Amino acid sequence: MHITLFFTRKGSLKNWARVGMFEREVALYRKYLEKKVTISFITYGKKDHLLFADRLPGIEILCNEWKLPASIYTRMIPLLHAKTLQKTDIIKSNQTPGALEALRAAKIFRKPMIARCGYMHSDFIAKESGVDSDLTKKALNDELNIFRSADSIEVTTAMMKESIMSRIPETSGKISVVPNYVDTRIFSPSPLCKDIDLLFIGRLTPQKNLFALLDALHGLNLKTVIVGTGVQEKELKAKGLALNLNIDWKGNIPNNELPLYLNRAKLFILPSFYEGHPKTLIESMACALPSIGADSPGIREVIRHGETGWLCSTETGSIREAVIKLSESDELRTTLGCNARTFAVENYSLDTIAEKEHNMMLQLVNRDTRRKKRTIQK
Repeated sequence: MHITLFFTRKGSLKNWARVGMFEREVALYRKYLEKKVTISFITYGKKDHLLFADRLPGIEILCNEWKLPASIYTRMIPLLHAKTLQKTDIIKSNQTPGALEALRAAKIFRKPMIARCGYMHSDFIAKESGVDSDLTKKALNDELNIFRSADSIEVTTAMMKESIMSRIPETSGKISVVPNYVDTRIFSPSPLCKDIDLLFIGRLTPQKNLFALLDALHGLNLKTVIVGTGVQEKELKAKGLALNLNIDWKGNIPNNELPLYLNRAKLFILPSFYEGHPKTLIESMACALPSIGADSPGIREVIRHGETGWLCSTETGSIREAVIKLSESDELRTTLGCNARTFAVENYSLDTIAEKEHNMMLQLVNRDTRRKKRTIQK
């Protein structure tokens, strides 16, 4: 079986490496190489084939090596990478932005397509730009075209599946829930010194609700580590300084180094207004780190309150109450952490998710093969 993955529009391996997500994202495809699956990446980088060939042996890297303007390269992908697209068995999009390009190639070369959505793009756009904005309307229309035309739709949560089916009922028979994965061998408990009281990992953006978190920490005298960068970085650092908080701002850290921080922490927190299926949360759970999450879409689907983690509201007072409660109870933290590890291994391990998606793709290829045979016989 040959899979060709279309990267998110304008995405590249270089970007993955820059923000520290390279190892996390390629882990699934390395697992497929072990299953004798042939892999091709179509990215929007200009030097990805040169920069990452040594780090991805066995994976074909196709990119904008001609250094064409992005708009021209995007339109010409089916021509420029025709040799690979002609012989591939499945075309898969990585996220909804970029799926239209994958769909166009799938139609040209008559290949089955998997439309993968790690998060519901239209929901995110609506929250950022307004439900009646032109951007939201475009995102909804793009999803309508993609989901109707794709041979298979892959989402990370049952909530996303229900959202698509409610809008486009005819898709119900082709949607599979395949959660994000975590390599539970790398993200696992380790007996390190717990010298971090509270840990946050993620983008420093309005979605993450970090100003409320900083207000919640005022006067608690906790050593906090914040990993990540983003548009609110300067303002958040200024507020942390004004509140006299003990925060170590770490910037972006490669994914394979995160277990060192997760295993040094007593608590992980994700106070976001909304998420898709948050990878940092399931990674913290895999490390048996007790986690506090806002009772928000995407988070409440992962955390079972009082069992595998602790839910609070997005308000400062509720965040503060949760942090204090868990900080003061070693027994509660231990119970939540152990349960979280078990839950992550059973539901999100890389081996489990790879097997689930691989079986889904085999079924899709077999169905396409039968379809082609019937066409020939006619």
